[in-house]
Amino acid sequence: MKKILITGTAGFIGFHLADALLKQGHAIIGLDNINDYYDPQLKLDRLKTAGLSASQDQLIADENTSSLAHGQISTLAHDSKPYTFHRLDLKDRPAIFGLFERERFDTVIHLAAQAGVRYSLTHPQAYVDANITGFLNILEACRAYPVKHLVYASSSSVYGKNTDMPFSVNDNVDHPVSLYAASKKSNELMAHTYSHLFGIPATGLRFFTVYGPWGRPDMALFLFTKAILEGRPIQVFNRGEMMRDFTYIDDIVEGVIRAAERPARANPLWDGASPAPGSSDVPHRVYNIGNGSPVKLMDFIHALEDALGKAAEKDFMPMQPGDVPATWADTTSLEADTGYKPGTPVGHGIRRFVEWYRAYYDIR
Repeated sequence: MKKILITGTAGFIGFHLADALLKQGHAIIGLDNINDYYDPQLKLDRLKTAGLSASQDQLIADENTSSLAHGQISTLAHDSKPYTFHRLDLKDRPAIFGLFERERFDTVIHLAAQAGVRYSLTHPQAYVDANITGFLNILEACRAYPVKHLVYASSSSVYGKNTDMPFSVNDNVDHPVSLYAASKKSNELMAHTYSHLFGIPATGLRFFTVYGPWGRPDMALFLFTKAILEGRPIQVFNRGEMMRDFTYIDDIVEGVIRAAERPARANPLWDGASPAPGSSDVPHRVYNIGNGSPVKLMDFIHALEDALGKAAEKDFMPMQPGDVPATWADTTSLEADTGYKPGTPVGHGIRRFVEWYRAYYDIR
């Protein structure tokens, strides 16, 4: 049994990952600030589903106060396996360091971040606070209280203006088109630096358009489903000329676990005269986790219409600032190093989401 810190456990991926690792018998410590980027009730319901024993009011505190100072610590019962949740913010350096000092983690899986491309156009400071300062606090804590492996979430957004597909971890990613993407590229650079200077084994995971039950309300599948069931038109950007490598949540979780089980190692073949970006001569690696089978946006919508048994009214819109027309993951490195290749068909994943959505919102 390992003691694993998962940041962002009230979030979409963190909730599912904690559940999977608990079932494997690991001791999980989760943290989340439960901000209001989207409805906090969904985050609280995820925690409740995980077995949160404390009242929900206990988790609603002044966002400017330290969760630890106010005792906002809740033990969760998950089939008698240890799961402890802390409500705290990544910016709270003393609280983060206090947690690392007490718990002495084996592995840290850092998923917490300010998400969303479009939100970064209007709230840039949130990305610096959470994704830069917050990540620095995690790195510094891993330095002060060494861990066997730091796994952190990057994003397919780092590929930016790159149009050479499929996207490879050995591609150049120096041309982001949103501050969110820039912050994730910054995380990769920061982690590599700490691997170089302090020997921290670190693995960055570039997630490709994650979807599934308990998903984020700001993502297309959630927005489309809600609008179609309410009889409202859906907004189809770039007039439908979009393609995404949609990746089902179970595939993401399995990829994260496979990567976490294999601490990053230096690549003995890495050559500084021709530096491949996906690995290094220090213990830092980067992997894509995507389905490897991009789907046209209109095909995705048709699959959702089939699952709902209802046609969508469509408003065709121009491309939004910060967005890209297509994504496609090359998972060769992930397959070679972990033996895993995601592959859930998008039709299956959409049906699973619709089943969850109808049950959660009690829609017949």
